[in-house]
Amino acid sequence: MPNFYETDFYIWTQEQANLLRHHQWNQLDLPNLIEEIESLGRKERQELRNRLSVLIGHLLKWEYQPKERSRSWLATIRVQRREILNLLSENPSLKPYIEEALQESYQNGRDLASGETNMPLLTFPKQCLYDFEDILSDRFYPGESTTDDLMN
Repeated sequence: MPNFYETDFYIWTQEQANLLRHHQWNQLDLPNLIEEIESLGRKERQELRNRLSVLIGHLLKWEYQPKERSRSWLATIRVQRREILNLLSENPSLKPYIEEALQESYQNGRDLASGETNMPLLTFPKQCLYDFEDILSDRFYPGESTTDDLMN
């Protein structure tokens, strides 16, 4: 049987699933199957970092460009918070990774905020000043204004 791992990944996944379903252990492509399973775990960590980066970028924009605040920014903040909470709920083993992810994501969020505001990177603190709990809190919006006018 040909190995489609390199030439047709989709068919390879279907074949591997079928072999597993029928307990045909000796025919499994174990090296690539192991690699793909490990990759799935890395993707969950990557998704956490990506979502945190977007959320932090928007929180920084919210704080440093108060006159530009919009419903769109507010919606992005809310959606990212919900998705991060869902991701952590579905993958509780990611919780020990939060601090590391927060540090990596902050730098990406800082870059996003700088790029989207045209403000110099040095405008934003080099280290994250937000607590993880605050970042995920639906009551935390850094800066002097509240969200009351945008929520109505």
